Order: sequence, then C-alpha cells, then structure tokens
Amino acid sequence: MLVVYNNSPHKLTVKNMKYTKYHALGNDYIVIDSKDIKNDITQQEVKIICDRHYGIGSDGILFGPLKSQASDFALRIFNPDGSEAEKSGNGLRIFSRYLWDCGLVKDARFSIGTKGGQVCAQVHTAGKSVSVDMGRVRFTHESDGNPSIQAESIQIADRQFTFYRANVGNPHCVIPVTELSASLAIEYGKLIEQNSRFKNRTNVQFIKVIDRHNIQIEIWERGAGYTLASGSSSTASAAVARALGLCESAISIHMPGGIIEIDLNQQFEARMKGAVCRIAQGEIDKEAFE
Repeated sequence: MLVVYNNSPHKLTVKNMKYTKYHALGNDYIVIDSKDIKNDITQQEVKIICDRHYGIGSDGILFGPLKSQASDFALRIFNPDGSEAEKSGNGLRIFSRYLWDCGLVKDARFSIGTKGGQVCAQVHTAGKSVSVDMGRVRFTHESDGNPSIQAESIQIADRQFTFYRANVGNPHCVIPVTELSASLAIEYGKLIEQNSRFKNRTNVQFIKVIDRHNIQIEIWERGAGYTLASGSSSTASAAVARALGLCESAISIHMPGGIIEIDLNQQFEARMKGAVCRIAQGEIDKEAFE
C-alpha cells in the first residue's frame, strides 16, 4: 500500500508514482511496474489514477511484472472502478509491449500468468503489434466444462435480446444484432453488465456479421464502460460467430478503435493479433492522492 498515515488521521503522505501509458486501438492502459513500489497498489489509488479529471485517465491499470513459478511473468489487471479483472486481451498486448520496451523479452514467445489463466505472447514489428494465445473459449460463465453454445433471452428496459455466453478467462455476453451503433452499447450495456443473471457481472458485446471473415462490434466493458476496443471481447465475439456457423475460423473484428485479427482452431482455442502504441511515461505526483 502506497498511502501511509502519519500521526494525523487526516493527512496522507505518498511517494510519486512512476507510470507508462499505452493504448491498444484506443483502449488505454497505465502500467505501474511492481519494482517501483514496495507493496500492492490500492483500490483507491486505482480509481484516482484512472480518473480522467483527477488522475492520468485510463481504461485500467496493469500491475507487474510479478514473480510466478508457472509463467515467465505474472500480471494483475485492474478496472477503473478498482475491481480486478481476470484477463484483458488489449491489456496483455500492452503489457507484452512494456516487457519488450524494458528489454525483458525479445522476439521469442513468452508466458504471462493472469487471474484468468496463463497465455503465451509474442511481440512483432518492433513492438508495434503483439499476438496473444488467449486460450480456449468456453460457452459458459462457469469455471469448468465446455457446453455447446446456447441461446438465452433477456429483457432489458424496453428491449428483449438473444445472447450467448462466452468465457475467455473472463465472462462475456455476446448479442448478435442487425443494426449496430455505439448508443446501443451505451444505453443497454451497463444494465446488462449488472443484471442479476450474471453473478460476477459481465462484459457485453453487440455484434453484427459483415461477411464470413468480418464482424463489427460495439463494447461495454465490465468495470470500465463504453470502450473503443477490447481483445477479450473480440475473442469472445469471434468464437460465438464461428460457433453459430456465421463465420470462418479467421475473423477480422472491426471496432471504433480499429481492427483485431482472431484465428480459431477446431477446439475454439484463439490467437489474437493487434496493434499497440506507447503514449507517455512519467510520474504521478503525490498530491494527486491527497
């Protein structure tokens, strides 16, 4: 914990916090290197840092690299509301780029352990794109099993939607539609995320199939809100489209922030590839946390 109380119960003292900021197709994350602070980052610090008025502003925080016996590196992923995410495709690409920028990895594949399982990643084109093996997509929100894809119905305000569950290490609710817009995700996304049917909340994707190799999606991300791009959402959406027989195994996912490429094998194991851009690095002043 970085916030330390001194003798006064109302006064806080903290050290300046180093950070590096990246975006992956407009989905921005801040990397806080675990070597730069003595203890875990706190929920309140996460909220302040991610706030676009009182902090640096981001769609989440990547805290690592952490030591792992099972993986080359371990990572913790935090949403702007302070909750911890199991997995993030864009976050994993950004973290991989950070490791590459620090000279900790080169062009060979390496493993990253997350709360949602281990993945393998590889950096390409001098860090400007990264591929991640996202693991097997399962059509359930449960921790085990891999049932066949199943349609469910949900009533949200004035609309009834047919949706499909998917699990990429984190939960997704994929909703095929014929007419797609950002307002659809913004108006209904939060209501679906917090619906009682989803015991740990859910990420929400509205998807429109363009052709056998292309789909378009709009995203409401659990704990973050409307998002320009998402790697795990792209993976879940591609798997659902493929399982429904609407697309082939290689699918381009079109989002407001750009395109992610997803390749699926017959077991619905997914490889994701997309761009990463470094934005800035610096220090967050201790005054921000007072």
